[in-house]
Amino acid sequence: MSEYPLLCLGNPLLDIQVNGDKELLERYGLKSNDAILAEEKHLDLYDEITTKYHPKYLAGGAAQNSARGAQYALPPKSVVYVGCIGKDAFGEQLTNACVKEGVLTKYRVDEEQLTGRCGVIITGLDRSMVTDLAAANHYKLEHLKSPEIWSYVENAKIFYVGGYHLTVCVPAILALGEHAAETNKVFSMNLSAPFLPQFFKEQLDSVLPYCDYLIGNESEAIAYAESHGLDVCLPAPPIITTTNSPTQTKDITAIAKAIAALPKKNTSRPRTVIITQGTEPTVVVIGDAEPTSYPVRPVAPSDIVDTNGAGDAFAGGFLAGLVQGDELKTAVDMGHWLASWGIREPGPAYPAEKKVYSQST
Repeated sequence: MSEYPLLCLGNPLLDIQVNGDKELLERYGLKSNDAILAEEKHLDLYDEITTKYHPKYLAGGAAQNSARGAQYALPPKSVVYVGCIGKDAFGEQLTNACVKEGVLTKYRVDEEQLTGRCGVIITGLDRSMVTDLAAANHYKLEHLKSPEIWSYVENAKIFYVGGYHLTVCVPAILALGEHAAETNKVFSMNLSAPFLPQFFKEQLDSVLPYCDYLIGNESEAIAYAESHGLDVCLPAPPIITTTNSPTQTKDITAIAKAIAALPKKNTSRPRTVIITQGTEPTVVVIGDAEPTSYPVRPVAPSDIVDTNGAGDAFAGGFLAGLVQGDELKTAVDMGHWLASWGIREPGPAYPAEKKVYSQST
Protein backbone atom coordinates (compact mmCIF):
# COMPACT_ATOMS: atom_id res chain seq x y z
CA MET A 1 0.00 0.00 0.00
CA SER A 2 1.38 3.39 -0.98
CA GLU A 3 1.79 6.14 1.61
CA TYR A 4 -1.23 8.32 2.45
CA PRO A 5 -3.91 6.49 0.42
CA LEU A 6 -6.69 8.28 2.39
CA LEU A 7 -7.18 12.04 2.15
CA CYS A 8 -9.75 13.69 4.42
CA LEU A 9 -11.16 17.21 4.08
CA GLY A 10 -12.97 18.88 6.94
CA ASN A 11 -13.22 21.62 9.53
CA PRO A 12 -10.42 21.28 12.12
CA LEU A 13 -11.60 22.38 15.54
CA LEU A 14 -10.37 22.40 19.08
CA ASP A 15 -12.99 20.58 21.14
CA ILE A 16 -13.60 22.17 24.55
CA GLN A 17 -15.40 19.45 26.44
CA VAL A 18 -17.12 19.90 29.80
CA ASN A 19 -19.64 18.07 31.93
CA GLY A 20 -22.60 20.43 32.06
CA ASP A 21 -26.19 20.47 33.27
CA LYS A 22 -29.68 21.41 32.16
CA GLU A 23 -29.28 24.97 33.45
CA LEU A 24 -26.23 25.58 31.25
CA LEU A 25 -28.05 24.24 28.20
CA GLU A 26 -31.14 26.35 28.87
CA ARG A 27 -29.09 29.51 29.39
CA TYR A 28 -27.82 29.29 25.81
CA GLY A 29 -30.93 27.76 24.24
CA LEU A 30 -29.28 24.41 23.55
CA LYS A 31 -30.67 20.89 23.21
CA SER A 32 -29.05 18.06 25.14
CA ASN A 33 -28.20 16.02 22.03
CA ASP A 34 -27.61 18.31 19.07
CA ALA A 35 -24.99 19.94 16.84
CA ILE A 36 -25.33 23.57 15.76
CA LEU A 37 -23.26 26.44 14.43
CA ALA A 38 -22.67 29.18 17.00
CA GLU A 39 -24.63 32.41 16.75
CA GLU A 40 -23.75 35.65 18.50
CA LYS A 41 -25.82 34.62 21.52
CA HIS A 42 -23.56 31.58 22.00
CA LEU A 43 -20.17 33.30 21.98
CA ASP A 44 -20.07 33.86 25.75
CA LEU A 45 -20.43 30.11 26.18
CA TYR A 46 -16.78 29.50 25.32
CA ASP A 47 -15.51 31.86 28.01
CA GLU A 48 -17.89 30.34 30.54
CA ILE A 49 -16.93 26.73 29.97
CA THR A 50 -13.20 27.50 29.96
CA THR A 51 -13.26 29.60 33.16
CA LYS A 52 -16.08 28.17 35.29
CA TYR A 53 -15.78 24.49 34.43
CA HIS A 54 -12.97 21.98 34.08
CA PRO A 55 -12.53 21.67 30.33
CA LYS A 56 -10.77 18.92 28.45
CA TYR A 57 -9.18 19.98 25.15
CA LEU A 58 -9.18 17.54 22.25
CA ALA A 59 -8.37 17.62 18.56
CA GLY A 60 -11.84 17.76 17.05
CA GLY A 61 -13.96 18.38 14.02
CA ALA A 62 -15.95 15.41 12.72
CA ALA A 63 -13.78 14.60 9.70
CA GLN A 64 -10.59 15.04 11.73
CA ASN A 65 -11.97 12.61 14.33
CA SER A 66 -12.61 10.10 11.56
CA ALA A 67 -9.15 10.69 10.09
CA ARG A 68 -7.62 9.98 13.50
CA GLY A 69 -9.77 6.86 13.82
CA ALA A 70 -8.80 5.54 10.41
CA GLN A 71 -5.12 6.10 11.15
CA TYR A 72 -5.57 4.29 14.49
CA ALA A 73 -6.65 1.18 12.60
CA LEU A 74 -4.19 1.46 9.70
CA PRO A 75 -0.42 1.22 9.24
CA PRO A 76 1.68 4.39 9.69
CA LYS A 77 1.51 7.08 7.00
CA SER A 78 -1.98 6.14 5.82
CA VAL A 79 -3.99 9.34 6.37
CA VAL A 80 -3.51 12.98 5.39
CA TYR A 81 -5.96 15.62 6.63
CA VAL A 82 -6.69 19.00 5.02
CA GLY A 83 -8.49 22.01 6.51
CA CYS A 84 -7.87 25.53 7.82
CA ILE A 85 -6.60 26.69 11.23
CA GLY A 86 -5.44 29.98 12.72
CA LYS A 87 -1.88 31.01 13.48
CA ASP A 88 -2.26 30.60 17.23
CA ALA A 89 -1.60 28.28 20.16
CA PHE A 90 -4.80 26.30 19.58
CA GLY A 91 -3.71 25.63 15.99
CA GLU A 92 -0.35 24.38 17.20
CA GLN A 93 -2.15 22.19 19.74
CA LEU A 94 -4.27 20.64 16.98
CA THR A 95 -1.23 19.97 14.81
CA ASN A 96 0.69 18.37 17.67
CA ALA A 97 -2.27 16.19 18.63
CA CYS A 98 -2.58 14.84 15.09
CA VAL A 99 1.17 14.28 14.81
CA LYS A 100 1.01 12.25 18.01
CA GLU A 101 -1.72 10.07 16.49
CA GLY A 102 0.08 9.66 13.18
CA VAL A 103 -2.16 11.83 10.99
CA LEU A 104 -0.31 14.05 8.53
CA THR A 105 -1.91 17.51 8.61
CA LYS A 106 -1.67 19.85 5.65
CA TYR A 107 -3.57 22.80 7.05
CA ARG A 108 -4.09 26.14 5.42
CA VAL A 109 -3.00 28.62 8.12
CA ASP A 110 -5.04 31.82 8.18
CA GLU A 111 -3.11 34.81 9.47
CA GLU A 112 -6.19 36.73 10.62
CA GLN A 113 -8.63 34.16 12.01
CA LEU A 114 -8.48 32.20 15.24
CA THR A 115 -8.52 28.41 15.18
CA GLY A 116 -12.06 27.07 15.21
CA ARG A 117 -13.54 25.71 18.42
CA CYS A 118 -16.40 23.48 19.44
CA GLY A 119 -18.03 23.67 22.84
CA VAL A 120 -19.09 20.15 23.83
CA ILE A 121 -21.56 20.09 26.72
CA ILE A 122 -21.99 16.58 28.08
CA THR A 123 -25.08 15.71 30.11
CA GLY A 124 -25.26 12.02 30.92
CA LEU A 125 -24.75 10.13 27.67
CA ASP A 126 -25.88 13.10 25.55
CA ARG A 127 -23.76 15.85 24.09
CA SER A 128 -24.63 19.28 22.75
CA MET A 129 -22.06 20.66 20.33
CA VAL A 130 -21.81 24.37 19.50
CA THR A 131 -19.28 25.15 16.78
CA ASP A 132 -17.59 28.48 16.11
CA LEU A 133 -15.89 27.71 12.81
CA ALA A 134 -13.62 30.79 12.81
CA ALA A 135 -10.56 29.83 10.69
CA ALA A 136 -12.16 26.54 9.65
CA ASN A 137 -14.68 28.63 7.75
CA HIS A 138 -11.90 30.14 5.62
CA TYR A 139 -10.61 27.17 3.70
CA LYS A 140 -9.81 28.05 0.07
CA LEU A 141 -9.86 26.06 -3.14
CA GLU A 142 -6.50 27.66 -3.98
CA HIS A 143 -4.91 25.77 -1.09
CA LEU A 144 -6.24 22.42 -2.30
CA LYS A 145 -5.09 23.17 -5.84
CA SER A 146 -1.60 24.28 -4.79
CA PRO A 147 1.12 21.95 -6.13
CA GLU A 148 2.03 20.55 -2.70
CA ILE A 149 -1.52 19.72 -1.59
CA TRP A 150 -2.70 18.56 -5.01
CA SER A 151 0.17 16.07 -5.08
CA TYR A 152 -1.46 14.38 -2.07
CA VAL A 153 -4.80 14.43 -3.92
CA GLU A 154 -3.25 12.76 -6.94
CA ASN A 155 -1.56 10.18 -4.72
CA ALA A 156 -4.65 9.30 -2.65
CA LYS A 157 -6.97 6.44 -3.58
CA ILE A 158 -9.89 7.33 -1.29
CA PHE A 159 -11.34 10.71 -0.34
CA TYR A 160 -13.51 11.47 2.66
CA VAL A 161 -15.31 14.75 3.28
CA GLY A 162 -17.10 15.71 6.47
CA GLY A 163 -20.56 17.05 5.76
CA TYR A 164 -19.85 20.14 7.84
CA HIS A 165 -17.54 21.33 5.06
CA LEU A 166 -20.67 22.00 2.98
CA THR A 167 -20.90 25.23 4.98
CA VAL A 168 -17.33 26.24 4.09
CA CYS A 169 -15.92 25.53 0.63
CA VAL A 170 -18.13 23.53 -1.73
CA PRO A 171 -15.75 24.18 -4.69
CA ALA A 172 -13.04 22.21 -2.85
CA ILE A 173 -15.44 19.30 -2.30
CA LEU A 174 -16.42 19.37 -5.97
CA ALA A 175 -12.77 19.43 -7.03
CA LEU A 176 -12.13 16.23 -5.07
CA GLY A 177 -15.32 14.66 -6.39
CA GLU A 178 -14.51 15.50 -9.99
CA HIS A 179 -10.97 14.16 -9.64
CA ALA A 180 -12.30 10.95 -8.08
CA ALA A 181 -14.85 10.47 -10.85
CA GLU A 182 -12.30 11.12 -13.61
CA THR A 183 -9.72 8.73 -12.13
CA ASN A 184 -12.14 6.09 -10.77
CA LYS A 185 -11.07 6.73 -7.20
CA VAL A 186 -13.43 6.43 -4.22
CA PHE A 187 -15.25 9.53 -2.99
CA SER A 188 -17.08 9.31 0.33
CA MET A 189 -18.92 11.79 2.50
CA ASN A 190 -20.84 12.02 5.76
CA LEU A 191 -24.19 13.75 6.28
CA SER A 192 -22.76 14.78 9.69
CA ALA A 193 -25.75 16.67 11.19
CA PRO A 194 -29.51 17.10 10.56
CA PHE A 195 -29.20 20.84 9.88
CA LEU A 196 -27.05 20.21 6.80
CA PRO A 197 -29.68 18.52 4.59
CA GLN A 198 -32.22 20.97 6.02
CA PHE A 199 -30.41 24.28 5.50
CA PHE A 200 -27.63 23.40 3.06
CA LYS A 201 -29.79 21.32 0.74
CA GLU A 202 -28.53 22.91 -2.49
CA GLN A 203 -24.88 22.44 -1.51
CA LEU A 204 -25.48 18.81 -0.52
CA ASP A 205 -27.35 18.05 -3.73
CA SER A 206 -24.48 19.48 -5.79
CA VAL A 207 -21.94 17.01 -4.39
CA LEU A 208 -24.08 13.87 -3.96
CA PRO A 209 -23.61 12.83 -7.62
CA TYR A 210 -19.92 12.25 -6.82
CA CYS A 211 -20.55 10.12 -3.73
CA ASP A 212 -19.60 6.47 -3.96
CA TYR A 213 -20.21 6.06 -0.23
CA LEU A 214 -22.52 8.18 1.91
CA ILE A 215 -22.57 7.71 5.67
CA GLY A 216 -25.15 9.10 8.09
CA ASN A 217 -27.27 8.32 11.11
CA GLU A 218 -31.02 7.94 11.42
CA SER A 219 -31.73 11.55 12.45
CA GLU A 220 -29.69 12.86 9.51
CA ALA A 221 -31.48 10.46 7.15
CA ILE A 222 -34.87 11.66 8.40
CA ALA A 223 -33.80 15.30 7.97
CA TYR A 224 -32.79 14.48 4.39
CA ALA A 225 -36.15 12.83 3.71
CA GLU A 226 -38.07 15.79 5.11
CA SER A 227 -36.07 18.41 3.21
CA HIS A 228 -36.43 16.49 -0.04
CA GLY A 229 -40.10 15.62 0.39
CA LEU A 230 -39.61 11.87 0.46
CA ASP A 231 -42.81 10.02 1.40
CA VAL A 232 -41.16 7.22 3.32
CA CYS A 233 -43.30 6.63 6.40
CA LEU A 234 -43.84 3.17 7.79
CA PRO A 235 -47.45 1.96 7.82
CA ALA A 236 -49.44 2.86 10.92
CA PRO A 237 -50.00 0.03 13.44
CA PRO A 238 -53.15 -1.99 12.66
CA ILE A 239 -54.52 -1.49 16.17
CA ILE A 240 -54.68 1.96 17.70
CA THR A 241 -55.34 2.03 21.41
CA THR A 242 -55.42 5.80 21.78
CA THR A 243 -57.74 8.46 20.46
CA ASN A 244 -54.77 10.42 19.16
CA SER A 245 -53.40 9.81 15.67
CA PRO A 246 -50.26 7.65 15.72
CA THR A 247 -46.96 9.36 15.05
CA GLN A 248 -45.60 8.30 11.69
CA THR A 249 -42.16 6.75 11.74
CA LYS A 250 -39.75 7.33 8.88
CA ASP A 251 -38.59 4.21 7.05
CA ILE A 252 -34.78 4.43 7.23
CA THR A 253 -34.34 1.67 4.67
CA ALA A 254 -36.56 3.48 2.15
CA ILE A 255 -34.57 6.70 2.66
CA ALA A 256 -31.30 4.87 2.09
CA LYS A 257 -32.70 3.28 -1.08
CA ALA A 258 -33.86 6.65 -2.39
CA ILE A 259 -30.42 8.21 -1.86
CA ALA A 260 -28.63 5.20 -3.35
CA ALA A 261 -30.74 5.53 -6.50
CA LEU A 262 -29.86 9.20 -7.15
CA PRO A 263 -27.93 10.04 -10.35
CA LYS A 264 -24.20 9.37 -10.12
CA LYS A 265 -21.23 10.76 -12.06
CA ASN A 266 -19.03 7.67 -11.89
CA THR A 267 -21.24 4.86 -13.13
CA SER A 268 -18.53 2.20 -12.84
CA ARG A 269 -19.71 1.43 -9.30
CA PRO A 270 -23.09 1.82 -7.56
CA ARG A 271 -23.55 4.23 -4.69
CA THR A 272 -23.47 2.68 -1.21
CA VAL A 273 -25.49 4.32 1.57
CA ILE A 274 -24.74 3.43 5.18
CA ILE A 275 -27.12 4.59 7.93
CA THR A 276 -26.22 3.91 11.55
CA GLN A 277 -28.95 3.74 14.19
CA GLY A 278 -27.23 3.85 17.56
CA THR A 279 -27.57 0.42 19.14
CA GLU A 280 -29.89 -0.77 16.37
CA PRO A 281 -28.48 -2.51 13.27
CA THR A 282 -26.76 -0.41 10.63
CA VAL A 283 -28.65 -0.25 7.33
CA VAL A 284 -26.67 -0.62 4.09
CA VAL A 285 -28.01 -0.18 0.57
CA ILE A 286 -25.84 -0.73 -2.51
CA GLY A 287 -27.37 0.72 -5.65
CA ASP A 288 -30.65 -1.03 -6.42
CA ALA A 289 -29.77 -4.18 -4.49
CA GLU A 290 -31.84 -5.37 -1.56
CA PRO A 291 -30.97 -3.60 1.72
CA THR A 292 -28.78 -5.33 4.27
CA SER A 293 -28.45 -4.69 7.98
CA TYR A 294 -25.52 -5.40 10.27
CA PRO A 295 -25.79 -5.60 14.07
CA VAL A 296 -23.56 -3.35 16.13
CA ARG A 297 -21.03 -4.71 18.58
CA PRO A 298 -22.62 -4.80 22.04
CA VAL A 299 -21.01 -2.75 24.80
CA ALA A 300 -22.04 -3.12 28.42
CA PRO A 301 -23.69 0.09 29.70
CA SER A 302 -21.22 0.15 32.57
CA ASP A 303 -18.35 0.38 30.04
CA ILE A 304 -19.78 3.39 28.19
CA VAL A 305 -17.97 6.58 29.13
CA ASP A 306 -18.98 9.01 26.38
CA THR A 307 -20.84 8.56 23.11
CA ASN A 308 -19.43 11.82 21.74
CA GLY A 309 -17.75 11.00 18.45
CA ALA A 310 -19.20 7.49 18.09
CA GLY A 311 -20.38 8.26 14.56
CA ASP A 312 -16.98 9.73 13.67
CA ALA A 313 -15.31 6.60 15.00
CA PHE A 314 -17.61 4.40 12.92
CA ALA A 315 -16.68 6.37 9.82
CA GLY A 316 -12.98 6.08 10.68
CA GLY A 317 -13.16 2.31 11.08
CA PHE A 318 -15.23 1.96 7.92
CA LEU A 319 -12.73 4.04 5.93
CA ALA A 320 -9.89 1.90 7.26
CA GLY A 321 -11.68 -1.14 5.86
CA LEU A 322 -12.05 0.53 2.47
CA VAL A 323 -8.36 1.48 2.42
CA GLN A 324 -7.40 -2.12 3.11
CA GLY A 325 -9.65 -3.33 0.32
CA ASP A 326 -11.86 -5.33 2.67
CA GLU A 327 -15.31 -6.46 1.61
CA LEU A 328 -18.16 -4.18 2.67
CA LYS A 329 -19.31 -6.42 5.50
CA THR A 330 -15.85 -6.28 7.07
CA ALA A 331 -15.55 -2.50 6.59
CA VAL A 332 -18.89 -1.96 8.37
CA ASP A 333 -17.77 -4.28 11.16
CA MET A 334 -14.52 -2.32 11.49
CA GLY A 335 -16.66 0.77 11.93
CA HIS A 336 -18.67 -0.91 14.67
CA TRP A 337 -15.46 -2.19 16.26
CA LEU A 338 -13.79 1.21 16.43
CA ALA A 339 -16.98 2.89 17.67
CA SER A 340 -17.29 0.26 20.40
CA TRP A 341 -13.84 1.25 21.68
CA GLY A 342 -14.35 4.96 21.16
CA ILE A 343 -17.37 5.13 23.46
CA ARG A 344 -15.26 3.65 26.23
CA GLU A 345 -13.11 6.80 26.13
CA PRO A 346 -13.94 10.39 27.16
CA GLY A 347 -14.53 12.53 24.08
CA PRO A 348 -13.80 11.59 20.47
CA ALA A 349 -10.76 9.51 21.45
CA TYR A 350 -9.35 6.03 21.01
CA PRO A 351 -7.67 3.73 23.55
CA ALA A 352 -4.08 4.62 24.39
CA GLU A 353 -3.32 0.91 24.49
CA LYS A 354 -3.45 -0.05 20.83
CA LYS A 355 -6.34 -2.37 19.98
CA VAL A 356 -6.10 -4.72 17.02
CA TYR A 357 -9.18 -5.41 14.93
CA SER A 358 -10.58 -8.90 14.79
CA GLN A 359 -13.70 -9.74 12.83
CA SER A 360 -16.89 -10.35 14.78
CA THR A 361 -18.46 -13.75 14.60
